[in-house]
Amino acid sequence: MKNEEYLTGVSQFFILNSSFLINKIMKINREKSILHIKSYNFAIRIVKLYSFLRDEQKEFVMSKQVLRSGTSIGALVRESEFAQSNADFINKLSIALKEANETDFWLSLLNDTSFLEQKLYDSLAADCNELVALLVSSIKTTKSKQTK
Repeated sequence: MKNEEYLTGVSQFFILNSSFLINKIMKINREKSILHIKSYNFAIRIVKLYSFLRDEQKEFVMSKQVLRSGTSIGALVRESEFAQSNADFINKLSIALKEANETDFWLSLLNDTSFLEQKLYDSLAADCNELVALLVSSIKTTKSKQTK
């Protein structure tokens, strides 16, 4: 085996293993993050809500809107893991905050138009408001660390 081939093989081994380790570390951090856990679980609830609204309530417009905005919160939180800077991190979480606010709007509209029972709405709205609070707190904390 030539030195170049050996080095290429060794390099690929370390690249693959370091990539595995980075993903493992990110997963561990993600599993400890309340924001990651709650935004992911909220996305699952929103997907189930969409199925209910589409299949049981025969509602096809607002259900797609709440699906899009409600699931994008978690996607943006996940995307923020690999932000290129603190400013990028804040930007991702700020967009997630806007999506959470939009989701709250669609949930309220679905409730006020009798597509959601009050108990279900209260539960979803509470989860959404908790995400808003977590996002605001994360953004404020990151901004305060920037100014130091």
